[in-house]
Amino acid sequence: MIHVYLDDSRPCPRGFVGAKDAQECIALLQDWEVDILSLDHDLGWMSKQTGMDVVVWLTQQRKFPRAIYIHTSSSIACTQMYQILLAAKPDGMALYPHRMPDDVLMGVAQGTYPSKL
Repeated sequence: MIHVYLDDSRPCPRGFVGAKDAQECIALLQDWEVDILSLDHDLGWMSKQTGMDVVVWLTQQRKFPRAIYIHTSSSIACTQMYQILLAAKPDGMALYPHRMPDDVLMGVAQGTYPSKL
């Protein structure tokens, strides 16, 4: 099980697999069981895809991680992504319209984050 961090400009936190664009993120979601997924929305001025493309893929494929954090700085995009995911998420999946708390980041970095299998 892996943790995935989608962002084109912020550094990938320790313990996460980084994806710079929506295609990379979707490929990781297809190939791996994902525990935590942290999503940015705007993925660079040259990219036509956004974090919303990942949200649409998740809802269409019904392949959800255990938890999703939406860390985008765009409040409008955050609200839109959150509302779509909230309506589609399975029971038991955690969904947060904000960045990961420091204790979660530290736990993942130290390998002590409590993944429930």
